Amino acid sequence: MAPYFFIVLYLLLVLVRPQEYPALAGSGIPILPAVLGMAALTWLFSRQKRFDAPNYVLIVAFLAATMVSLALSGWVGGAVDQLANFAPTVIAFFLLANAATPQKRIAFVMTVFVASAALMAVHGAEQSALGEGWTGMPLVDDGRIQYIGIFSDPNDLGMLFVMCMPMALFLGSRGGLLGLRRLFWYAACALLLYGVYLTNSRGALLAVVAMTGVYVWQRRGLFTAGILGAVALAALKLMPSRLSELDVQERSAAGRVDAWYEGMQMLISNPFFGVGTGRFTEHHPLTAHNSIILVLAENGFIGFTIWFAFVGYAFWMMMRILRQPAPEGDAFVQRTWRTDRAIALTLLVSLAGFFAAAFFLSRSYVILLYLLVAIVVAHFSGVRDRFPHIAPMLLRNDLLRWPALAAIATIGFYAILKVLLALG
Repeated sequence: MAPYFFIVLYLLLVLVRPQEYPALAGSGIPILPAVLGMAALTWLFSRQKRFDAPNYVLIVAFLAATMVSLALSGWVGGAVDQLANFAPTVIAFFLLANAATPQKRIAFVMTVFVASAALMAVHGAEQSALGEGWTGMPLVDDGRIQYIGIFSDPNDLGMLFVMCMPMALFLGSRGGLLGLRRLFWYAACALLLYGVYLTNSRGALLAVVAMTGVYVWQRRGLFTAGILGAVALAALKLMPSRLSELDVQERSAAGRVDAWYEGMQMLISNPFFGVGTGRFTEHHPLTAHNSIILVLAENGFIGFTIWFAFVGYAFWMMMRILRQPAPEGDAFVQRTWRTDRAIALTLLVSLAGFFAAAFFLSRSYVILLYLLVAIVVAHFSGVRDRFPHIAPMLLRNDLLRWPALAAIATIGFYAILKVLLALG
């Protein structure tokens, strides 16, 4: 119980970030490292440890790949810095993936995510009305809302809102309290959608469409999802937002395409380990504006393959649960299975939303991604504990699959980039 308590507390501090409010910001107390250290210490002394998902090996391998990329780029000291910077993310992943396997714990972690995001949306509404939120953060120069810390960029804030919307809908679907619980969580989802609007993030708006498409695809099939997606995109283009300005020749979009091209050139010149983690802007004035290109350019094909497999397994795990037929059993077993499938669909849609938004951002290393995948791994492990007939994911069976898929993804992205360059 103790590791779970501390990792949930750590999660709350990562999201809400009260330690960065004006009253505590200058205290100098390392609150985040202290809480994570307590979580790790209690976990080390606990008997319940598991490493049966391939993501455990892959995240450690990715850390090693990022360090090697820096060492080979000529900055050995940077490899040590990278270990210090990324190791907390690795530890948090291990702890959350281990601690949140029961259904109730998964639901509570979702509650923490949604409640934290809703609080930020309220902060954004106050910003929008008064020009400044209770954290002291003002609106961005162009009138968009922001929060503090890792969410001080409206795009990151929008990405969090998007990721939490399916979780809010799941929490509301459970009903209870004469329908008040359903009303509360559905209202929270509407608040998050309003928060997306206030961020005016094109990536977040497109991510809402992507999530809707994935949900409809799972419920009604690919054809219906495609039709509704096309209609939704057309409707969004007519909305008074930055999305209506989106065009290949528009200045911001053209800058992104140029950055993608330069990232590909970095990969071509350093194909195995890239130019070094965090060194993209040393070779191009703008960041990659794409999480895939960022990993390819900075960590090369080897680092990208590891990262791609880490992410790919998360999607695959949820799809494996959704594709399983209902097991035989009594009413309790059937109810448990329906809840597990509902959580799997929720997390699949959240993953789709996160990566749809991250496609236009350089967010390959942000802790939010690894916390989300940790919840996915925890749920898959918990479902396998409850229903052992579900086959495990074994990395040794896929050692050739992931390099092949990573190569296909790289070539496909390069083909899309050539089309965009031609259109521009």
